[in-house]
Amino acid sequence: MSLVLFFGYLAGFLTTVSLIPQVIKMKKTKSADDFSLAMLLIWCSGIACWVGYGILMSAEPIIFWNLGTLLLAGSILGMKIKYTGKQAQETKPIAAKKNPLKT
Repeated sequence: MSLVLFFGYLAGFLTTVSLIPQVIKMKKTKSADDFSLAMLLIWCSGIACWVGYGILMSAEPIIFWNLGTLLLAGSILGMKIKYTGKQAQETKPIAAKKNPLKT
């Protein structure tokens, strides 16, 4: 394996694996409040473009690791969509009941 290919795979591995703690945290907390939907959509589109670029350039590390990144980014996007509505419903304050004995 050439040094160039080694660094390609290493860089892809590190950047892809860096998303795993975030995916785990979002799954545990069931919260995606810190991510904007627009950013996630643009990010996933950019990753898809990297996959396309890798295919056109026959660059295996770019294809392989960006497919992995797209999978993880897609799961973050999915959790954002899933948890956004839930969070809003769960945090609504309960209407205070009036005490019938107080006037």
